[in-house]
Amino acid sequence: MSKPILWFLIFSLSLPGVLVSQEVKTEIADGAILRGLDKVSGKVQDIPLYSGDTAVFGTLSVQLKGCRYPLNNPAGDAFVRLVISEDPAQKNIFDGWMIASSPALNPLDHARYDVWALRCAMADTSGE
Repeated sequence: MSKPILWFLIFSLSLPGVLVSQEVKTEIADGAILRGLDKVSGKVQDIPLYSGDTAVFGTLSVQLKGCRYPLNNPAGDAFVRLVISEDPAQKNIFDGWMIASSPALNPLDHARYDVWALRCAMADTSGE
């Protein structure tokens, strides 16, 4: 066996112990706070939603499917599942997860509107 292959095997066998990721435990929130931007008028609006509810922002229909937050840091981040459509008879223009701390990872792609997640909202603590 050649030395490069031997070093590769040694390195790759020892690597999994080093690269073990820390599991983040999450909790489910009652709702979420989103923010919408109308790029034409410049209007910004906060959109509070409970899980399962739908709100209208401009011509968009925004439905909150769920919101999760890290158990050890409730104010730290939000993972928000949204379904956004413009016309109920058409295919959804967004159906997926948005991460509050990294909105560009999975953004809404619309010519006029931007919608992004701000945080999860817990009815018993936030009053929202």
